[in-house]
Amino acid sequence: MEKRDSKLLARFLVPSIVGILIFMIPIKYGGEWTIAVKILADKIGGVLASVLPILCVIIITISAILSVIALAKPKFITDNDILNDTFSVSPIWVIVRVIGCVFIWLTYLGVAAGDDDTGILHMITEGGAGGFVLGDLLTVLVIIFAIAGLLLPLLLDFGLLEFIGAILTKVMRPLFKIPGRAAVDCITSWIGDGTLGVMLTCNQYEGGYYSAREASVIATTFSAVSITFSIVVLAQVDMMEYFGVYYLIICLVGIICAIISPRIPPLSMKKDDYVVEGKAMPETIPSQYKSSFDYGMSLALDKAAEFGGIGQFLKNGLKNAVGMWFGVLPTVMAIGTLALLLANNTSIFEILGKPFMPLLELLQVPEAAEASKTMIVGFTDMFTPSIIAAEGIAAPMTKFIVAVVSVTQLIYLSEVGGLILGSKLPVKLWELFVIFLERTIISLLIVCPLAHLIF
Repeated sequence: MEKRDSKLLARFLVPSIVGILIFMIPIKYGGEWTIAVKILADKIGGVLASVLPILCVIIITISAILSVIALAKPKFITDNDILNDTFSVSPIWVIVRVIGCVFIWLTYLGVAAGDDDTGILHMITEGGAGGFVLGDLLTVLVIIFAIAGLLLPLLLDFGLLEFIGAILTKVMRPLFKIPGRAAVDCITSWIGDGTLGVMLTCNQYEGGYYSAREASVIATTFSAVSITFSIVVLAQVDMMEYFGVYYLIICLVGIICAIISPRIPPLSMKKDDYVVEGKAMPETIPSQYKSSFDYGMSLALDKAAEFGGIGQFLKNGLKNAVGMWFGVLPTVMAIGTLALLLANNTSIFEILGKPFMPLLELLQVPEAAEASKTMIVGFTDMFTPSIIAAEGIAAPMTKFIVAVVSVTQLIYLSEVGGLILGSKLPVKLWELFVIFLERTIISLLIVCPLAHLIF
């Protein structure tokens, strides 16, 4: 029995420690803090840079074609678990994937990109819209999805989430109304990348470990922005000397938003329904265990005992990667491009930002009119507010506030929002927008008084 337990312990510890090292331990590389999976993705991306755009075109084209074919429910799709999960989607998402396919072909071929006019084709393919989504987002995501998808089973399949979940349920459940295992999603996002957090959450929801409400809360609240991206945003407004206090405020706002958001609509109205029943952990420690550690270890060893060999590991990893490639990339291309089109070529976000004027003036924010323009545009892309602030705002306090809020808003359609919408997570577009507004208001109420103390 002891030999069996030691074997299971090794099966739990070795892959889990490797997963933690790859996904969750920060490494200083090239003068910047990052994680191993991101370094690996960057290295592979650098080698394959010339073929990544056409690879994205091929993936999104296949996604659109097979999604249209899947509407007829052919046996070769319905009889295959991976193909059925990936391409059998509702008609509205088929349309989104087709739009993404059209956009990426127009962008890749450079249709009208060289024209000086303001025609719609030029707007779609320019560097600020389709060109940005294809060149700066998809070519990065396609590698991250492949590597992270294949390696995620290290975190998922050997008992780490069960162990962490048992230990942290007493903290995560009362504070954030979510299971303890969600801490892994948060740490992976915070240190690595928000997209990894969404991948983890989606996987856990589809596996029955999170309810619809829990998955919605975790994806929209705990897919935190990485430290690296926070640095990029602050550098854009040329205020790196404030990074220490800047990141402390981001963490404070993030925690407060995570406490409040699950307790108000629309997240509070989500039901605790599960895709697969019976997988969720109980709320309390069963009486036969002395501590949460003992309980967590027992769950971890049980999970490790279920390991089906390297073939099962590769199948699970492939399913993760394929789902993200063919399900999420087309959504990011379609919705990200449309959002940036609106941001770059209309005044809609400037108009939508006007209701924030009274609040900004009440909070005594300098250049409130200019700051209001950045409030809603962050829903399209997280980097856009800092660009507007760098170009149009002079007051250091206001630039600092915009830099903080653009990060703590969290949900932006060109990446995290697009990933959520493209996944099977139960969150609608209008719900994302409402959560975005709630996070914006909460962020402003916290950061503005603190900014007055700093400046």
